[in-house]
Amino acid sequence: MRKKFLAELFGTAVLVFFACGVATLTFGKFEGAKSVLGTGGSAAAGIVATSLAFGLVLMGLIYAIGSISGCHVNPAVTIGALVAKRISVTDAISYLVAQFIGGIVGAGLLCFAFSQSPDYSRTSTGLGADGYGASSMIHISAAGAFLAEVIMTALFVLVILAATGKASAGLMTGVVIGLTLTLVHLFGISVDGTSVNPARSFGPALFVGGEALKQVWVFIVAPLVGGVLAALIHNGLGLKSADN
Repeated sequence: MRKKFLAELFGTAVLVFFACGVATLTFGKFEGAKSVLGTGGSAAAGIVATSLAFGLVLMGLIYAIGSISGCHVNPAVTIGALVAKRISVTDAISYLVAQFIGGIVGAGLLCFAFSQSPDYSRTSTGLGADGYGASSMIHISAAGAFLAEVIMTALFVLVILAATGKASAGLMTGVVIGLTLTLVHLFGISVDGTSVNPARSFGPALFVGGEALKQVWVFIVAPLVGGVLAALIHNGLGLKSADN
């Protein structure tokens, strides 16, 4: 269990550091310097780059630590696995603690790294935190962001549950899951930044503070609801039998 705990902590920290790092470099407002997005790129290019960052990091982590902990690195995935009876309550609690710690560690390291630049401001540049209202590209409401997160997370977790069943697990599992995460980001970044992962949202919001921290409840609760919904759909469609 210690190895699983450390794997989930490490994996979540790596996901937040690299993927949220790309999001910050792409969309963050660096004082006295242009962001990657501002150097002749477009919003669409920034969305694609950030989406790929999340998908590729998760893909690599699945092959790196998947054999140790299953590479959940996401409380919504763990909750979905718990409801689908893939993991025990004790293990689930350990995973959740590790993931939130990992999210905080990853965001802390990212904040420290960026703070070495004179053009970085924690409050104005941010750390790739999610948001609604004025913090959303399309100024979506809290209710709209909540619904979007539930649907995106349900799709993401459902694919994970299906792809990791005994009947379908294989060498392509990491690719399928990574590309699914890329897909939900391609849709969700313009909507609310895309969470589908409470630990990924909590870490950056904790360091950025302000509106990001006030709004983070949506990006914790909604993905967890989506994870439960995915497990219920998975079981309801009879996919559970593929794991037995």
